[in-house]
Amino acid sequence: MTTAPATPPASRRRPWAEPWKVKVVEPIRMMDRAARERALAAAGYNTFLLRSEDVYIDLLTDSGTSAMSDWQWAGMMMGDEAYAGSRNFYNLEAAIREHYGYKHVVPTHQGRGAENLLSRMLIKPGHVVPGNMYFTTTRLHQELAGGRFADVIERAAHDPADQGPFKGNVDLVALEALVASVGAAAIPYVCVAGTVNMAGGQPVSMANMRGLRELTNRHGIRVMLDATRAVENAYFIQQREAGYSGTSVAAILREFCSYTDGCTMSGKKDSLVNIGGWLALNDDVLYEEASNLVVVYEGLHTYGGMSGRDMEAMARGIVESVQDDHIRARIGQVEYLGQKLIDAGVPVVRPIGGHAVYLDAKAFYPQVPQDEFPAQRLAAELYLDAGIRAMERGIVSAGRDAATGRHHYPALELVRLTIPRRVYTQAHMDLTADSVIAVHEQRADTRGLRLIYEPRYLRFFQARFEPLA
Repeated sequence: MTTAPATPPASRRRPWAEPWKVKVVEPIRMMDRAARERALAAAGYNTFLLRSEDVYIDLLTDSGTSAMSDWQWAGMMMGDEAYAGSRNFYNLEAAIREHYGYKHVVPTHQGRGAENLLSRMLIKPGHVVPGNMYFTTTRLHQELAGGRFADVIERAAHDPADQGPFKGNVDLVALEALVASVGAAAIPYVCVAGTVNMAGGQPVSMANMRGLRELTNRHGIRVMLDATRAVENAYFIQQREAGYSGTSVAAILREFCSYTDGCTMSGKKDSLVNIGGWLALNDDVLYEEASNLVVVYEGLHTYGGMSGRDMEAMARGIVESVQDDHIRARIGQVEYLGQKLIDAGVPVVRPIGGHAVYLDAKAFYPQVPQDEFPAQRLAAELYLDAGIRAMERGIVSAGRDAATGRHHYPALELVRLTIPRRVYTQAHMDLTADSVIAVHEQRADTRGLRLIYEPRYLRFFQARFEPLA
């Protein structure tokens, strides 16, 4: 006689596990402390200038650093490398239409290529571009086209301790006031990022997008989405917003995009590829202009700077990215690291965002003034401690005011621990947490940095620093 297995108690939760298994590995190594000190000094205390071979756990970015699936790699072998009309472009176009819902697609080499096209088409000198917090390359393209960025994100986004579920929301009252001040004709579009990178990966609610669409329709203003991590945003809506708990991430993504007129996209994030992006549009006239302009800056409108194999990998990555099991595991790993740091008393942006855990460098190093670059110093200390490469997201990233030349002083001074998709194990997260906690325990005597070289544009990529005595 056999008996049925006992049912686990309702209160018991099974451990979390990745919905994939490892097929190929890449060896990594940790250099000793003295070697890391030499490498950091040679890089001018800028983690972007470190050699990747000198990094143990690379949390610099999730852009182009994902691990592709066997299905994506199989697609790479089916690249149609025709200069014009590659079948892989049409596969990519079909995937974007199905999962994002836009009518027209113009491929680009990556997201900033799409930002350049959009800015050149729509922004004229004197225009104002409202957005839910700036992003570095986006704002630069807007400024180079003659526009001025205006921040209309909700105030809670600037408070790392605020635990509101949708800190990426557009402040509709502030946007309405801006329209009244400058006039709708001076606003080429509202730029909405979902999630908001510079705010700690914070999402935008569906209700806020509906409200934004209603407001912009009244004034005849376009809404353009930075869809780089819109799948992650859709997951947060599923988890946090009333009425969506039983809706698939794929369906939420389609609805979210439906409140916009187009999007720029870096496929190097949500779409699980190492290179590629696109500009998507619903307007026929704008598409005609974009498909002509892309020939000047990127490539023919059916490849836009990408190979056929890369377009195929991205088409398949889009399909994988909207699967609930994938996105639940992806964000679950980020939350796992974040919770370990919260439990240890490390100051982080809360709630934990979609693609990264953000350390609050102001709270970490209250003794370091912002113009001595506390976040840059914190990123350097993490590398020195355990070979972990992170990214500054504070005063260095904010850059200077184009008119005055003075530093922008953002309310948030952060270090981003960015988790690549399907790359690291929970053991890597445990080691990362241990290192952050160790650096936090040794924070009292840390001094800031001095800026010794600054490039003209996007200084955080190439600036160099030295420690203050």
